[in-house]
Amino acid sequence: MSVIVIQTFEMKQDKFPDGIKNLRLIQNFRNEQYDHKVELLSPISGEDHTYALISTYEGLAEMELQNKKMFEDEEYKKLIGEFFLENIVQGSMYTHMYRTMTGLSNDSESEKSKK
Repeated sequence: MSVIVIQTFEMKQDKFPDGIKNLRLIQNFRNEQYDHKVELLSPISGEDHTYALISTYEGLAEMELQNKKMFEDEEYKKLIGEFFLENIVQGSMYTHMYRTMTGLSNDSESEKSKK
C-alpha cells in the first residue's frame, strides 16, 4: 500500500525565481538519492504562488526510513533549509498524508460483500 505525502506552500513573490530553482534542485536530489518519487506541481487555478511537492513511498515504514536518511544528509538539509527559510511564506506549509486503497482481488469477494 503506497503512502502519498502532499506538501503545499506559498512562494514569496520576491523570491520566486530562486524558489523555483531551489524546488527543482530538491526534487532532482530526492529522486536521484532516495528510494521514493517526488513530483513538483504548479498552480493552474487558485492561489498563483501556491505550489506542491508530491512524494510517493512504498509504505509508512519506507517513508520513515527515507525521511531518516534525508535528515541525516547534510547536503539535503542545506537545500531544504535554504528553501524553507528564504523562499516560502512562513506558516503557509501544509502537509497531508494519504495511503492508496486496495481493490477487490476478484469477483467472488465482491459477491461475498453483497450477502
